[in-house]
Amino acid sequence: MEALLKDTIEITKAAGAAIMQYYKSSFTVEDKSPDNPVTDADYAADTLLHQRLTARLPEAGWLSEETVDQPDRLQKEKVWIVDPLDGTKEFIMGIPEFAVSVALVENGQPILGVIYNPASAELFYGVRGSGVFLNGNRAQVTRRDQLEGARVDASRSECKRGEFEPFEDMLKIQIIGGTAYKLGRVAAGLCDASWSRGPKNEWDICAGVLLITEAGGRCVDLNNTPFIFNRPKTLVNGFIADNGRLHHRIITTITPYGPART
Repeated sequence: MEALLKDTIEITKAAGAAIMQYYKSSFTVEDKSPDNPVTDADYAADTLLHQRLTARLPEAGWLSEETVDQPDRLQKEKVWIVDPLDGTKEFIMGIPEFAVSVALVENGQPILGVIYNPASAELFYGVRGSGVFLNGNRAQVTRRDQLEGARVDASRSECKRGEFEPFEDMLKIQIIGGTAYKLGRVAAGLCDASWSRGPKNEWDICAGVLLITEAGGRCVDLNNTPFIFNRPKTLVNGFIADNGRLHHRIITTITPYGPART
């Protein structure tokens, strides 16, 4: 796994370099669906990752936001689950809060995760059983056990919709783009927690789930249920990510509000 992690990091950073060739430059933007843009940078990163990761591990299946889904992945023991550019809206706006997210799943559980923000040069990575690292230094979740005053990374669009208003008096809300980037920050102790009450896809969270778990935290869905990956339907009902110590308080605090209306 050590050699595979090293190669995955190299490939992920190469995808980040491909993205940065477009950043704050000229690129085409299309809408895959309302409020769901995709750019040349998304496709360039996806092509690079697909070619190099599948060459590195030919027996693994493939699931990516920007690749047409192939059902044969469901028969594979191992599957790459990838978001080539998580935080496309921030990328378009020139805000350095986006990331390449790469996870390797075995029998439904992530065993390797790499999240790389090429704009800030933050590299979060780990493999199952070996802990988490940020730019070569061992990292872990925070030790905070009081929810009042906790630093919570929140989605820019969800804050605009007022989804965090009920918690503003209790928490220190930090607006940060990109789901994968937020999860990496939880794992590395750069914030205490993050959550979304709106639907997400497996590729948004898979690498982050591995990193947070390895760093000593918790990452579950809105029903407080652990994730299982490489399912036929890739949509999940949001996420709750935290340092473990705050988990019960967060669950009891946000559960009465239910899923967000999107």
